[in-house]
Amino acid sequence: MGKFSGFLDKAKARFGDKQSDTQQQPIRKQADGPSSIQDASYADVQRYRYHHGTNIGSVFILEKWLVGSMFPDNAQGSAELAAVQGWMNKEGTDSAKSRFERFWQEYISDSDLDWLRDTAKCTTIRLPIGYFTLGPPYCEGTPFKDVSKVYENGWSAVKSVVDRCQQRGIATLIDLHGLPGGANAQEHSGTNSGKAEFWSSKSNRDSATRCLCFIAQQVKNLPGVAGIQIVNEAEYNASNMYDWYSEVLNQLSQIDASMPVYISDAWDLNQAANWTRSKNSPGVLGNPVVIDTHFYWAFSDDDKKKSPQQIISEVSGKFGALDGKDGSVIDHGAVQAVVGEYSCVLTEDSWGQSQGTPKEDLVKQFGNTQSQSYQQRAGGSFFWTYRMDWMDGGEWGFKQMTNAQSITPPASLRLSKGEIDGKISDAQYQQQDRKTQTVNAHSNYWDSNHPGTYEHQRFAQGWDVGYSDAIAFFGMRSKQGLEGADKIGMLDLWCLKRIRESGQGGPFVWEFEQGLRQGIRDFYQAVGVYESQIQS
Repeated sequence: MGKFSGFLDKAKARFGDKQSDTQQQPIRKQADGPSSIQDASYADVQRYRYHHGTNIGSVFILEKWLVGSMFPDNAQGSAELAAVQGWMNKEGTDSAKSRFERFWQEYISDSDLDWLRDTAKCTTIRLPIGYFTLGPPYCEGTPFKDVSKVYENGWSAVKSVVDRCQQRGIATLIDLHGLPGGANAQEHSGTNSGKAEFWSSKSNRDSATRCLCFIAQQVKNLPGVAGIQIVNEAEYNASNMYDWYSEVLNQLSQIDASMPVYISDAWDLNQAANWTRSKNSPGVLGNPVVIDTHFYWAFSDDDKKKSPQQIISEVSGKFGALDGKDGSVIDHGAVQAVVGEYSCVLTEDSWGQSQGTPKEDLVKQFGNTQSQSYQQRAGGSFFWTYRMDWMDGGEWGFKQMTNAQSITPPASLRLSKGEIDGKISDAQYQQQDRKTQTVNAHSNYWDSNHPGTYEHQRFAQGWDVGYSDAIAFFGMRSKQGLEGADKIGMLDLWCLKRIRESGQGGPFVWEFEQGLRQGIRDFYQAVGVYESQIQS
């Protein structure tokens, strides 16, 4: 009862004002519509589970520091354009095209993907691509126009990676990493221009929107796509950014409103959280919006002054901008963030302040702290990065950090099929007793402490949905013949989806949401796999 009492204390604080307002007004006739809730599908699980994964590497957007082997001696730069121009000048267009196509096909091997599934327990990869990857029609009017023939089969190669991952139960977040003109001044936009000219150019923004509409059309019926990211690391305080986000969402919702759309927080998680709440509202139909935020401690002068221990202590506070914004969709919309990039890298200045603690111990502590924090508060995390020429990659390498147990998957992903089936059976046996206890506790609390008119049947309905959903997520991998159990990681967005589908209206939909969250929580208590991200 102690756990549930804590939940009720928060519910009182969260809904107390709402309830007082309700008592002062006549109760409105309920405007319920028909429910469209169905059992969670495999596609639902792939999109809304906790995403434990990695960026796949510098495959479709080349960066010389990661894949120097793809840069000829005559390359005049360190970005993709320099590499492709260098090979075309050195060996001609056809040979350069064959070289790139072979690289796209072979650089990520089947054994790589098997390792990601079997050892790293990855549920999802983040796959960075460029606008040029989509082929010649999308290179017109850009610096890639004269090299566009190389990319005639680029999109087919992307779909091949998605399919190969899907065959292993790994979903793909397609990340339009490089935008025309550059969303930031870095080489991962595709050129070495050193400029971020995307935001000031309507033609560039229109071109990117066209690219994203193409991707949305292509993946609408392509299994294994967890979402579409429309921009990577937008420049801080970029002009026109949220207007462009709104424009893209409007276009994509007309193609497939069910596909999660990921935006960059532009290094300001608080502002992004405030903006997404208006999009992720029960009363607004459209794509669920996810915030992509990146956490690094290896680039700023301020971080160089910090010891590893100081940096490790900062990790758990990185989601402070979400406090009071997530956890109640009815009150203020859904807010969902994922960590699209992070690493175990610190500067030599920081390592030099380790006070005698072995570096390998601090690396493990740093990675473990990040893993735990992100699994508690985010909807997923993607290490930077997996594949590079210098495997296993040191503190930049997902493979090395996983093998060293610095980066760890959620405990549920390490369960065997037999353990999963047994836990689900136990949870189903406990289901009715848990429901009775929880529904009675909820009803008694409100009726005793805040007397008034309620509709507690909505809480019971939400509880049923939540408990069943948690079972479906937990057992889906087992049904697919895979090891490990998934948990609902994109919790705020899943609650939003269920509220929209419930058809419920009126002033007591908050009871349905509370029941939904409590049903999910009760299932995790039943199976002994605690999800502290679920507000309790």
